[in-house]
Amino acid sequence: MRKIMILLAIIVVGMLIPAGFSTSDTQVVITYGETTYNNANYKNIVDTFFTNNAGVDLKNVDSKIITASDVNKISGSITGKTYSSDQVFSSALVDLNDNEDLKVSVDKSKITTITGDMYISALKSAGITAGHVYVTSPVEATGESALAGIMNSYEEVTDVEIPDTVKEAANNEIYTQAEIVKSSDVNADDLSKLVDDVKEEVQVNNVTDHQTIVNIINNYTVINNINISDSDIENLATSIEQTQNVQGDVNTYQSEVSDVMNSTDSGDDKGLLDGLFN
Repeated sequence: MRKIMILLAIIVVGMLIPAGFSTSDTQVVITYGETTYNNANYKNIVDTFFTNNAGVDLKNVDSKIITASDVNKISGSITGKTYSSDQVFSSALVDLNDNEDLKVSVDKSKITTITGDMYISALKSAGITAGHVYVTSPVEATGESALAGIMNSYEEVTDVEIPDTVKEAANNEIYTQAEIVKSSDVNADDLSKLVDDVKEEVQVNNVTDHQTIVNIINNYTVINNINISDSDIENLATSIEQTQNVQGDVNTYQSEVSDVMNSTDSGDDKGLLDGLFN
């Protein structure tokens, strides 16, 4: 009889575990670009980077594949560029166990354009402020497509979807900075600092007027001795304006994530499980 009761308790517990969660570490998720995932050698290169740098046992980590279709849903409307299934290399690991601050470690030997600071800036624009993100690729890649996978990882870990408007704004920020770096002599780190300075002033003063944002950018290019074209400044202003305009959606997303995290930390589930086993 005791064995039957224990078995029934285990069955009930299994029914209570949310769908999509396994015995793996649900605070860590890997997103593989589909080109990487479908090539055993490529996947091994990426896995080696994650193991050496994140220090996690990949056997206990959930993973998802980011397809060209996933990337194109976002990038197509921003850049007009579409990726095919053999062009999505960038992969990312998100670890929310390390959640005191937002950190991004980029494999600089493979990710050629987007820097860690650029990812941090774009993620903060999307309302993401914690976790340690690792980004790599088996071959040289700009890193632009990795942001889709990173945000997908956060959705997987928290079970809260990031609004499409917020995703588009964050991706547009990454794309705009990448294009400026590729077409000018500006240093990526200098550009990232410029964008952060402008965004901070825009947010503090709740600026939504395009020309005012252009003027703020111009001021900071002088202060930081950065030389970029008028068209680059216009594109940056449009990107920052878009980010500012979706702050309502960002706040809603952050509130939903906070509700989920507070519910998870409450200990109610643990008490229920303890009660069943007792």
